[in-house]
Order: sequence, then structure tokens, then C-alpha cells
Amino acid sequence: MATAHPRRILLAPGYILHHRPYRDTSRILEVLVSDHGRLTLFARGVRGPKPRFGGVLQPFDLLLLSFQVGREAGQLTGAESAESAPPLPAGSLMAAFYLNELLLKLTARHDPAPEIFADYRWALGGLRAAGRVEPVLRVFEKRLLEAVGYGVDLTSQARTGKAIEAEGFYRFEVSQGLVPARAGDAEAVAGSSLFALAREELGEGRSLEDARRVLKAALAERLEGKELTTRRVARAVASRGGSRT
Repeated sequence: MATAHPRRILLAPGYILHHRPYRDTSRILEVLVSDHGRLTLFARGVRGPKPRFGGVLQPFDLLLLSFQVGREAGQLTGAESAESAPPLPAGSLMAAFYLNELLLKLTARHDPAPEIFADYRWALGGLRAAGRVEPVLRVFEKRLLEAVGYGVDLTSQARTGKAIEAEGFYRFEVSQGLVPARAGDAEAVAGSSLFALAREELGEGRSLEDARRVLKAALAERLEGKELTTRRVARAVASRGGSRT
């Protein structure tokens, strides 16, 4: 938790989630730091022909950040690369920006959450592997909702508490949870899909689509119905044959 007096943090593992210009040569950074959560930092002198820190302030790269942090925004005092990782494949960039936007919307500043940091690092590793993007996104969404206290109960029915059955069909109601549904209902998801999501073992076909439907509804509630910028862009990409977020 931030205090009234600045604290000096040295070489803390962190990622840049977002940045925007500030005055002539500086930037305002939104960062996710392992043991400190999401922070806003002023980075002075990092724009121009001779940027401070040698241009290492790149999104999706694990950095070692040194900074002073107080009650509100902090001051970046040092940054260096923490590892040599391959760049993200072009086909995974939109998905990675989607992860960043989720973190910016759903996490609170100055709230240490090492499990979120670990899950984000895991997700970037999955995207770098150039495999299937959507299962990585679905598992990260599931874990993030759980970490911020809004996880979906994938094993029990709402109202009755009865166990979900693999052969059954259910509908997810955001205000309650999973309720019984008929197989032919447009919004019905299979119990087997819910088990696959709970195990984080999503295959192709129905299990992946059902997971997307449930998690999209759960996220929409937390986002108060506001559409994410990356979802809007990804929808246009998907119409041309790309992956969905």
C-alpha cells in the first residue's frame, strides 16, 4: 500500500501495460509490478533521439524497474531488460494488447497481486509459443476473474447448489450463476465444457466456444457493459479470418 512518503523500490520485475506522452520528452506509464501491483509512473527523458534507459521500455518484455512511489503516481528511476525473450508473433499482438486492457480495467492501483503477475507472465509465454491463442485468453480471463474476486463457480448450480453434471446443459446468468437449460437453448453450455474450463484443458470446438460465452458474460458484468477497444478491433480482424479475443 502506498504511503505519504515516497518509497524507493529497486529492480522489481515488471511489465509496461500502457504508456502515453507527457510534455516534450517524457511518458506516463501504467505498469504491473510483481509485488506491488499496478502503478502509474512518470518516466522522464525517455522520448527523443537519445532516450533515457536506452529504449528498453517496451510492452510485453519483462523488465527490472526501479522507482519511487508515493500516494499517487511514482517516478521511474531505472529500467533494464530482465530476460532475452523472442518477440511476440504478429498474430498474437492483438491478444496481448487485450490482456493489457483487461488488467487496466479490472485491477486496482497499489494492490499487490503476485498471482495476477504470474498469470500474465504465463499468458505471454503461451502467446509467444505461437500456438492456439484462444485457449490462452480464456484461461487468463478465468484466472483474472478469480483473482479480483469475481470468479465463476463452474462446479455447482446457482440456487440449488447441485453439482454440475458433464451430460447436462446450463445457462450462465450473471446475477446468479449457472442454472439448468435445455440442450437446444441458444445460450446453453455443456456441462462437459464447464469441466474442461475448470480444469483449464480447453480443446477445439464446443468446449472453447462455451468457455468464451460464459467468460464474456462474466467480464461484461465487471466492465458494466462497456466494450473493450481491443475487442472492437479484434472483431474487425476476425471478420478477415483472424483469431477472436
